[in-house]
Amino acid sequence: MGDIEALRQADLAGADIAAALDLSNAVGWNQTEADWAVFIGHGRAFGLFEPRGRLIATAAALPYDHGFGWISMVIVAPDRRGRGLASRLMQTAIETLQARGRVALLDATPAGAEVYGRMGFVALGGMERWEGEGGAVVPASGSVTSLVPGDLDRLVAADAAAFGADRRFLLGDILARDGGSALAADGAYLMIRRGYRATQLGPMIAASPAAAGQLLAAAIGAARGPVFLDLLDPWTSLVPLLAAAGFRRQRPFLRMALGRATLPGEPAQLVLAAGPEFG
Repeated sequence: MGDIEALRQADLAGADIAAALDLSNAVGWNQTEADWAVFIGHGRAFGLFEPRGRLIATAAALPYDHGFGWISMVIVAPDRRGRGLASRLMQTAIETLQARGRVALLDATPAGAEVYGRMGFVALGGMERWEGEGGAVVPASGSVTSLVPGDLDRLVAADAAAFGADRRFLLGDILARDGGSALAADGAYLMIRRGYRATQLGPMIAASPAAAGQLLAAAIGAARGPVFLDLLDPWTSLVPLLAAAGFRRQRPFLRMALGRATLPGEPAQLVLAAGPEFG
């Protein structure tokens, strides 16, 4: 039996979270145990295991309502790349969403976009990951408040309108985590969570650049240590604020879909993604 054929493919369970976290950490990603638990608990996560039990590749499919879902966490151990393992798990993730009546969306790096394009995915938008250090003071007018669990309904409704699906299970989970919080300003909302390598800002929903700038400045000023955020293309007006805070572009992503020609929701109001893993 060949090396590839000897691999065992299986759904990941709670007992596999530690190994999955080791894999995402090995490639420098920012996910935590809590993030992996969301994929396992609310979607499906898949793994390829060597005969001796080592987890060497993963992918995840997270279904949302309104007919779409997100594919992410496509990771292959550095020493096992170039053997078609990512494509194998991608196909499983696509078929999983299709079986539930969902089309597949994902956020791809430029290299990944070439692969996914050959699978039929088309680019519908883009975003850029920015990184910097918390604590920078950036002038911004207006009042910013912290949300409490009782405010979750307003946050969920705003996010659902912008993103195109109700993500209560995800937003509530983030808000309940140690280090999870949310800010509000003039009808705009921004979530903050603790990542493995950096504080992650997003999602952020806003209808005006002023409100978005207020939230972003407040979140950066309050954070400590490394900070990541994923800025959607329509909101390049916030780039000067990020530059003033000492942030730099890390890498671009393309938001791609298989089987639909437009993004769901109201993309113009989605300022920051929840991350490439969640959309």
